[in-house]
Amino acid sequence: MDMANLLKMGATLFRDSKQSGDAGSGLDISNLTSALSGLAGGGSSKGGFDISSLLSKMDSGGLGAVAKSWLGDGDNQAISPNQISDMLGADKISDFASKLGVSNEEAAGGLSEALPQMVDKASSGGSLLDSIGGVSGAISMASKLFRK
Repeated sequence: MDMANLLKMGATLFRDSKQSGDAGSGLDISNLTSALSGLAGGGSSKGGFDISSLLSKMDSGGLGAVAKSWLGDGDNQAISPNQISDMLGADKISDFASKLGVSNEEAAGGLSEALPQMVDKASSGGSLLDSIGGVSGAISMASKLFRK
């Protein structure tokens, strides 16, 4: 799955999440895609979503096992809205929420449902390799995650 489709899928997941509230369910997909792009280090000018940065933050924040479940083929472990806020930072959640006109709670809640599926989808079929620097990037990331 290419980056544009991944962001669009994430935007749809966020919009359809029960945790993004009534405000979230009425959001425009292109606005959501832009906000998601800027959230995880991709920057809206790049139009990307830095999955390796997200996984690194999860690992350093004690969520390595959750990250592994998202990368693997089994069920994705859940992440709470509070863990999303802690991992990304309250300031990023606040910026994301204000771009979309939703509360911080709705922003973190919608992300807690969308991000696991985005990473899971990106890690199947090889597109994750492109976003983390090819096979050497994957080996480096996996060695950090599985060392624990």
